[in-house]
Amino acid sequence: MDEQKKDGLEQPEQTPKEEVKPAGKFIQIKPFKFIMLMFLTILITAGLTIFALTFGEKKVVEVKVPIERTEFAKLYEAFDALKNEYYKDIDDEQVIDGAINGMFDALEDPYSDYMVKDEADQFSSGLSSSFQGIGAEIQERNGFITVVSPIKNSPAEKAGLLPKDIILTVDGKSIQGFSATEAVALIRGEKGTSVKLTVKRGETAEPISMTIVRDDIPVETVYGEMLEGDIAHIQITSFNESTAKELTTILAEYEAKGMKGIVLDLRQNPGGYLDAAVEISNLFVPEGKAIVQVQNKDEDPVVTNATSGKKYDLPMTVLIDNGSASASEILAAALSESVGVKIVGETSFGKGTVQAATKPMTDGSILKFTTGKWLTPNGNWINEKGIKPDVEVAYPSYASLPYLDASIEMKEGLESDAVKAAEEMLEVLDFEPGKADGIFDAYTTRAVKKLQAANDLEETGVLTGDTTYALMDALRAKLKKDDPQVLKAKELLTTTNNEVKTEETTN
Repeated sequence: MDEQKKDGLEQPEQTPKEEVKPAGKFIQIKPFKFIMLMFLTILITAGLTIFALTFGEKKVVEVKVPIERTEFAKLYEAFDALKNEYYKDIDDEQVIDGAINGMFDALEDPYSDYMVKDEADQFSSGLSSSFQGIGAEIQERNGFITVVSPIKNSPAEKAGLLPKDIILTVDGKSIQGFSATEAVALIRGEKGTSVKLTVKRGETAEPISMTIVRDDIPVETVYGEMLEGDIAHIQITSFNESTAKELTTILAEYEAKGMKGIVLDLRQNPGGYLDAAVEISNLFVPEGKAIVQVQNKDEDPVVTNATSGKKYDLPMTVLIDNGSASASEILAAALSESVGVKIVGETSFGKGTVQAATKPMTDGSILKFTTGKWLTPNGNWINEKGIKPDVEVAYPSYASLPYLDASIEMKEGLESDAVKAAEEMLEVLDFEPGKADGIFDAYTTRAVKKLQAANDLEETGVLTGDTTYALMDALRAKLKKDDPQVLKAKELLTTTNNEVKTEETTN
């Protein structure tokens, strides 16, 4: 049995050992002396190396970084050259950040950006429930920081900042060439502190100076009011993680009050989360119909269809303007192409790309870059073209009048562009300032006194402080009351409701 168990294991053949004879000649060294000899050899070698590097032709040690990807060879060479030969020490971290920024600048994509930790923190806070600042969505375009839209009821809106305004300076510092996140870092700040902006509006107008006091900017994104005829006017100002929930709440409230139609107001809405736009679209788009298509690199478009759930099947119109961008355009397109809703207002901004932000890197910085483009349900790409409304209605001309600085005193004898703007405002409000020629004369003084009397202010005839604020508040109230775009959207719904009633009577 033992032999069977060993079967398959070859036993080596044993041969007699041969006697090992010493070599004919050898040197005998004691162990201690051998160790000392090796040590001395190492010292001499090291000394010769140091001498060669110190007094040789090339005195600087060039550190070669192992390169697995040859496309980075030039980058390492440039860094080594600066590190070794620039006339003063460089900040490694700052130079590396600059190199990454250079990669993003080369994309020529205003929506892709590299953000260092401070900028990344501010970016993240902009997506949270609140932040401290002036409340304006901005974008870098052609080297300039441009306002996309002010947030509703924010200090920026109250100060008169408008879409397409170009911010030239922040607290006297030029921000031309800044990225949007770099500009935000200067504009945002603690509640109660102020920031002075110089703004260019239009091609020929002189720059406007405005001082804005920062505040908590709550990211409440849905506002509503019930108009005459049980028409709900609902405005969505941006799309964050709670927007769909806010809208669902207000729709349920108005439904209980007998809501008969909806004017969905997406004007000056800069966008936000794509998922929020999809979730809101699903409240109105019939199950199975397309909401949006997203196409990533080298892939076919992926269609997102509406699912089952609560649906609001009521007469509806959508309001857009040149400040409606991104997610607001996704929602408008879904309602237009998959529901047949009429769009009223002005052509939208035209942002047809999708961005994603990476997880923070080890130092807290993040990358935000374009990962794909989105298409409307019918496959249209509206990038840099925007959505054209079915019924085009412009804002009244007085809606774009410049902000008046309440710290400036305007009185009889003064001549300026600001005086002309004030005269135009007074004329719109029927205070009869005479000819709007930029000259503060007796007619202007009389008009200002009428304004002061209407607001229980001292009748000095001087436009400054509370009087200036009263003038701008009155202009905003008029625009809200006589908003031609809302009135047109409501008129279309009233017509639709009457047609429905006529059809029901006939049947």
